[in-house]
Amino acid sequence: MSERGAIGVAVGGAVLIGALTALQARINGTLGAELDDGIVAAAVSFSSGLLILIVLSALIPEGRRGFVRLVGGIRSRSIPPWMLLGGLAGALTVASQGLTVATIGVALFTVGFVAGQTSGGLVLDRVGYGPAGVVPVTVRRLIGAALAIAGVVVCLSGDALGGVPPWMLIVPVVAGAGVAWQQGTNGRLRVRVESPLTATLVNFIGGTLVLLVAAIVHVVAVGAPRVVPTEPWLYIGGAVGVVYIFLSAVVVRRTGVLLLGLGSVVGLLSTSVLLDALWPAPAAPSTPVALLAAAVAIAGVVVAAVPWRRRRA
Repeated sequence: MSERGAIGVAVGGAVLIGALTALQARINGTLGAELDDGIVAAAVSFSSGLLILIVLSALIPEGRRGFVRLVGGIRSRSIPPWMLLGGLAGALTVASQGLTVATIGVALFTVGFVAGQTSGGLVLDRVGYGPAGVVPVTVRRLIGAALAIAGVVVCLSGDALGGVPPWMLIVPVVAGAGVAWQQGTNGRLRVRVESPLTATLVNFIGGTLVLLVAAIVHVVAVGAPRVVPTEPWLYIGGAVGVVYIFLSAVVVRRTGVLLLGLGSVVGLLSTSVLLDALWPAPAAPSTPVALLAAAVAIAGVVVAAVPWRRRRA
């Protein structure tokens, strides 16, 4: 496959990551609303994902080999402790979904999330944090990022924010920046263990531990949820997370952190438009506004990703 074709496939994978992130946000947000406890919903989602990964890691030879490399790397200190902390950002993302999406909708959640992810991707690529090393922040990448943020601004037009607590947009911004860091961290860990599956497993172990502790503290403080929903689809958020975090660890090595973030913006906004149109939330923007925002963000990805060539004189 040519270099251009490989980049195209990687960008397509980034778009799929964004679509799955939006789907997970809707699932976890609905579960949080049904339980009336976003923290417990996040713990349930991450725990189910961890169980899936443990089974896959035990059954698949690559998973077993990757786990052996992980243990060996930790013992020899060739894998530093900070590479094991990507799950913290994942835990924050899932918790923010459970706490906000039922109120503000997937599109407005994406507003804050994209702003943080795009800004974080620019910085991390510039300092060479991701497995691709230092990725130049070219004029095209700056314009692409600016267009992605412009799509965010479009989503904020109108009266969509009326009555929405400010923290409901601040938390997704922090989560988005955390995911940019998480993608770079998981990508570097994948290089060390030579297994995206093992890198994803490490992510879910850390996130599950953090969320279980937070859920126990929260239940002790305010009490357990009074109603446990029975719809099976509310409990597949963890499985969706397994898929897109696994893809992130694979794709980021080809795209860099910023381009991965921009591609996922397209998937996030496009899927969030569809989800909010089918299941509107109280503060969700109108479908025309959300469509315009998605179009602007897609233009940003095209500008940043397509390798334009200068004409020869």
